[in-house]
Amino acid sequence: MAKKNLKDPQMVQEENLAEAASKTEEFISKYGKIISWTVICILLIGLAVVAYTKFYLQPKKAEASEQMFHAEQSFLLGDYETALNGDGNYPGFEEIADTYGAKAGKAIWLYAGICELQTGNYEEAVNYLKKYSVKDNILQSRAQGAIAGAYVELEKYDEALAMYKKAAATAGNMLAAGYLFQGGLVAEKLGKKDEALAMYKEIKDKYYQSPEAMDIDKYISNLENAE
Repeated sequence: MAKKNLKDPQMVQEENLAEAASKTEEFISKYGKIISWTVICILLIGLAVVAYTKFYLQPKKAEASEQMFHAEQSFLLGDYETALNGDGNYPGFEEIADTYGAKAGKAIWLYAGICELQTGNYEEAVNYLKKYSVKDNILQSRAQGAIAGAYVELEKYDEALAMYKKAAATAGNMLAAGYLFQGGLVAEKLGKKDEALAMYKEIKDKYYQSPEAMDIDKYISNLENAE
């Protein structure tokens, strides 16, 4: 019986390592320049991002935040005209939004949108508010409710109804009752009594401690007894 040609395991391992080293050397020799340039490009991109953030984006955000302070004070005082358009010395939300955009922070869209709504510029209000998107359900539902209010003023009642429903679903708490109630009124205006009734009953069943629930039986009764 012929003997098997067995190699020493250590010798086999050394041969494999040598072969691997040879292949690696060949690969580096062939693609070394490409790899080097790729690494350099990645480093340059990384440095560019860091430089952009540190020397441009962060200063712009700080500048925008400083500019917004005075507009926010006017907003809190209910002076929406000044908050939106400025007072001659300091810019309003509209100018800040045009100059800095999202660098001013996401709140700029909510501020500007509500100011436009309060000053009767409904299309502009919708345009600003649609840009506002945050994970905070309360703030997001407020923006959606404001959009719905603008649609009502524009007599776009179907859009208003859909947005009130969306705002109620987003809020998911006691604040939803206000959106449901407003949505119910819009649904009645559209002749959608079943939808209005469903929204009023949701207030009664889920948000019975809300201010809207105090007189909701009257609205439910009116619809149920209507011909």
